[in-house]
Amino acid sequence: MDEFDTRKPMMLRRRGIYLLPNLFTTGALFAGFYAIVQAMNGKFEYAAVAIFVAMVLDGLDGRVARMTHTQSEFGAEYDSLSDMVSFGVAPSLVIYEWALRGMGKWGWFAAFIYCVATALRLARFNTNHDVIDKNYFQGLPSPAAAALVAGFVWVMLDYGYTGESVRWYAVSLTLFAGLSMVSNLPFYSFKGINMRKSVPFLVIFLAALFFLLIFSYPPGVLFGLFLCYGMSGFVMWFMRRRNKQHE
Repeated sequence: MDEFDTRKPMMLRRRGIYLLPNLFTTGALFAGFYAIVQAMNGKFEYAAVAIFVAMVLDGLDGRVARMTHTQSEFGAEYDSLSDMVSFGVAPSLVIYEWALRGMGKWGWFAAFIYCVATALRLARFNTNHDVIDKNYFQGLPSPAAAALVAGFVWVMLDYGYTGESVRWYAVSLTLFAGLSMVSNLPFYSFKGINMRKSVPFLVIFLAALFFLLIFSYPPGVLFGLFLCYGMSGFVMWFMRRRNKQHE
């Protein structure tokens, strides 16, 4: 009889969930949820910062899983669902509540374009990650797109601008981030960097200066960095196309 089959407990144990990497994923999911709640409460600076926290935690869960050899299919699926909330739903609602609400259908249309672009970007990544060049992402990664939107909100708030006063810039940036995610533009993945390899002392010094620069003015520096990264795909595409024409 099935209820007395001794093989089932063994099968259940083998399909257990690894705790450590999924804790980071849960933390990223909570940060995305927190961003939504704070946006609904009108605390947009907290919402923007929460999205950046989610981005950091999302970057750690995969690395922790690889370092501890705890990768699993469950973890990959859970991470994708968490990304949809933290980098799809949360940024679109934050930018909508802050700047796009008063624009009627154009506001929620732009927010939805961003949201659905995130879903399509994640679905494409999940199906194509084994066949594409590991050194480059196909389309703007969803965490970078979310950081671009959240960084814009954060830096505008820091300068004292209201969402209504910059709503057309917000629409343009939201559409830019969304369409960049579903594009075929190449974005450097930084996966080729070997963290275990020894580096010159100058590299460590420059890394310290880099973090010092971020902490000197987080809103402006982070927004500037991700804006440059968002433009890098277009620059790389243009350079590749020009090289092909000269061959």
